[in-house]
Parts: sequence; C-alpha cells; structure tokens
Amino acid sequence: MANVAIILSGCGVFDGAEIHESVLTLLYLEQAGAQYQCFAPNIDQHHVINHLTGEEQQQTRNVLEEAARIARGEILDLKELNVSDYDALILPGGFGAAKNLCDFALKGADSSLNTEVERVCKSFAEQGKPAAYLCIAPAMIAHIYPQGTKATIGNDNDTASAMNALGAEHVDCAVDDIVADEKAKVVSTPAYMLAGSVKEAASGIEKAVNKLLSWV
Repeated sequence: MANVAIILSGCGVFDGAEIHESVLTLLYLEQAGAQYQCFAPNIDQHHVINHLTGEEQQQTRNVLEEAARIARGEILDLKELNVSDYDALILPGGFGAAKNLCDFALKGADSSLNTEVERVCKSFAEQGKPAAYLCIAPAMIAHIYPQGTKATIGNDNDTASAMNALGAEHVDCAVDDIVADEKAKVVSTPAYMLAGSVKEAASGIEKAVNKLLSWV
C-alpha cells in the first residue's frame, strides 16, 4: 500500500490551499487504496483574503493551523516530514502554493521556495520518489528538478513563460489531462488554472493521482 505525503498551503483558494483540489486528492488516494498524511509549514500566511469580497484583511493566520481545517486536524508540521517514511508526494494548488510555499505569485522567474518546502521536495526528487503538482503548484517544479523537466499549469502564457525562464519545459495541457515527465517521475495537471467546475478539476486530478501511484 502506497504511503503518500501531502503538503497543504493553508485553507482557501486565494490565500491558501484550494479546498476542492485538496479534498479530491484525498478522495482519489483513498479510492486507489493508498494511505496519506497531510503536512503544512508552521509559518504565517503571506496575507489573508476575504473570500466573499476578494479584499485583503488586516489579519495574521498560520498556514499549519489553517490547513488543519482541510485535514480535520490530522496534520503535522512540515518539519516532521521524514521522506524515507513515504513513497510519493502531492502538492495541491491554490494561491497559497505560490504565496506561502514559495513566492512565485510575487516574483515569478525570480522566485524561491520556503526552506522546509525546498528540503522536502528536493529530497523526494533526489531519492527518485514520484511527485504530483496540481494547479499553480507546478510553478515550483523548476526549482526542484533538472533543467527541461516537463510541467504544466494549463495554457496561461505569462505563467508558462515564467516557468520556462526558471528552467522548466512548460507543456500546454487541457483541464482533463496531465503532463508526466517519466524521467523525473513528476506529474502535473491544470486543475483550477483552467477548470470551471469541480467536475472539470476532478478529471485531471484523478489522472494525476493514478499516474503518481503507477510509479510507486
């Protein structure tokens, strides 16, 4: 039975982990018979967004505490993640992936990763353990894998250009499809970068989860 680590970036599409993508990931892992453990960095969010109005709020929220809402409290500090205990890694999207796990949303091709996120993701890559990055999370792939590793966020030209500038090879992809780099064992799918509904997001995420598990 595969044991999969999941890194969440908060709770809520505009400042944390995309909730639909996160829950769909858990669902498809369970349906495939895999085990999983959720993690998140114990840091403050970049900012807090009112998801009703879209306006920034003068609040401070903790990424780990917010992500615990999605994981129903079954979550650990990312510092506790021992890569040797897991067979694969998944990072759902949401702007938290590009604001809290890294700063791609702010700096694009000049972005960098959170220290713990970098440690974990690079360790999975260096040990040849497969990983899946959903939605905007594939923007981190160039920081982790060799130059030319294939990845997708869908078909947004500006985002794709920034990913290419970082060193990835962006591949345009439909919402219900995946891009898999067989050599690196990393798979990505656009999810809500393109999806207009939960059903549309689900199709690509299911394929990504199944591809990930096929490598385990």
